[in-house]
Amino acid sequence: MFKKQKKIRKPCLRALKFLFAGVLTAGAVSVLGGCAVREHIKQKLLDYYGWEEIYTEDGSESEETSETSQVPGEAFGDEEEESDKEFLNESEEGLAASEEGLINGQERQEGQDLPIGETTAENTGEIPLPSRFDYRDVGKQPEVRDQGRFGTCWAFASLMAMESSLLPEESWKFSADHMSRKNSFFMEQEDGGQYAMSMAYLLAWQGPVLEEDDPYGDGISPDGLSPVKHVREIRLLESKNYQEIKRAVYQVGGVQSSLFTNLKDYTSRDQYYNETTYGYYYSGEEKANHNVVIIGWDDNYPKENFKQQPKEDGAFICQNSWGPRFGEQGCFYVSYEDTNIGDTNVYYTRIDTPVPGSRIYQSDLCGWIGQIGYGEEDAYFAAVYQAEENEYLTSVGFYATMPDTRYTVYAAEADAPGKMRLSHPLAQGSFKEAGFYTVELEKYVKLKAKEKFTVVVYISTPGAVHPVAIEYQASDLSGRVDLSDGEGYLSSDGKNWVSAEKNQNCNICLKAYTLPENKISDEDE
Repeated sequence: MFKKQKKIRKPCLRALKFLFAGVLTAGAVSVLGGCAVREHIKQKLLDYYGWEEIYTEDGSESEETSETSQVPGEAFGDEEEESDKEFLNESEEGLAASEEGLINGQERQEGQDLPIGETTAENTGEIPLPSRFDYRDVGKQPEVRDQGRFGTCWAFASLMAMESSLLPEESWKFSADHMSRKNSFFMEQEDGGQYAMSMAYLLAWQGPVLEEDDPYGDGISPDGLSPVKHVREIRLLESKNYQEIKRAVYQVGGVQSSLFTNLKDYTSRDQYYNETTYGYYYSGEEKANHNVVIIGWDDNYPKENFKQQPKEDGAFICQNSWGPRFGEQGCFYVSYEDTNIGDTNVYYTRIDTPVPGSRIYQSDLCGWIGQIGYGEEDAYFAAVYQAEENEYLTSVGFYATMPDTRYTVYAAEADAPGKMRLSHPLAQGSFKEAGFYTVELEKYVKLKAKEKFTVVVYISTPGAVHPVAIEYQASDLSGRVDLSDGEGYLSSDGKNWVSAEKNQNCNICLKAYTLPENKISDEDE
């Protein structure tokens, strides 16, 4: 007697409203000085952080088929017949379970053991915060930079936030020229950008490189430069959660945020900026168009210092990218009541020193462009790669698209996720904040040269209906997404899988990290 085969559920896709400007919130952006973008480029960011959901629901085929999501005028839900690749879970197992380990806000050598009891952004959350705190007073202020006539505030803000995370122990000056010219989005420096471009560039290990190796503004960016750091974790804080923003600045590093301004450079004047007190306050409805870095705060900064007076005292201390002649040697004070400051917040929580021979496997060079799922908060996703040499899989990296995401990781030498029995996880845990995370594996997976291996992640994101981050060719995306460089899969139950590339025209955002055999100790095997 044959048991009726359960029908494979179709995933539905949701697009992020990308914000191609020096900004971090949704809405139309006009061309404003250095950091705004051409009006024909739309904006895409998640509704939880000021991003807007733009999918519509179609009728479902059956109880086992989820709705298909579409962007107006552009089909995202694949209406083709389901793939006939229904892999049965019948062979290789994962390895022993391990707990996730994270190092936050400090340099770490790749492959280094994670110390038990290490101070992290989670376990120090109850430290009392002072009423005033300023990186200029504690040796954590990065060098003030000048973006000049280009729309590169997003790159400078990202790199200055990174640099502050490494200070005072390490002092770096990363190249904004390289970030803005050598990413996978193929935009001109005059076009502007946004933080998801920074994330994609850094997480793909396209950079950062040193300023001295690629100086800013010379119109040239050399080929073949290797990153001097490997970024492994970037977190996104909830909109307008000022206590968490302050805590991130206090414990980790500068927080990249944004505001709306008519100012274009240090010579500009407008009705919202007091050039005498360096106070800035905008209470209108315009969306943000300029990136800055929050490097401190002053709860008692007088409300009288703003041209247009807010209701209460208090301001974030922000570092700009208009050189030291702007404001207070490059810094200024933005009222807590400003419309946009603290709406979208990015900070860089794990920055490693590269290990010779370390390798990254990935197919999402443009990073998190959209989301996909089955209309539920949980889903399975997988990536298949071919090992370049005899090496060890040591960790995997993926996005939590909303806070409080729970995950389980499996991996093995297998050429498809359906050939793995998902009974022995390699890692389990949760992420308090949205963002990109690297999950370390306690028991490394030995890989053979030219043999395929598969990584599977089960994810559960409260409140989400499309929890899996994907890269796809959005109509307004200037980058060229390559669907031939990856092999990704999606599943609602971990048993029946469909191809992300063939069925949904997207790449799964799931990276794998390896170390060569000579970098692995016997106890890790």
